[in-house]
Amino acid sequence: MKATVHITLKNGVLDPQGKAIEHALKTLGFDSVAGARQGKYIELDLDESDPARAAAQVNAMCEKLLANTVIENYQVEIAG
Repeated sequence: MKATVHITLKNGVLDPQGKAIEHALKTLGFDSVAGARQGKYIELDLDESDPARAAAQVNAMCEKLLANTVIENYQVEIAG
């Protein structure tokens, strides 16, 4: 079973990498960029056949290690 995790900063949290991306895109001529936010994408292969248990495990992984839940949100998707 495959799990994907999208981790993004919460609204209102300063995102210096996003600002740098926004600035770089504008200097390359992409003037329509009004903002950019940077995040993380993680793929996990799991030895689990029950999607509900897989989701629970990945949520626990996010809470304990993968995401800083004070400043980040995460979204888990389970496939397979």
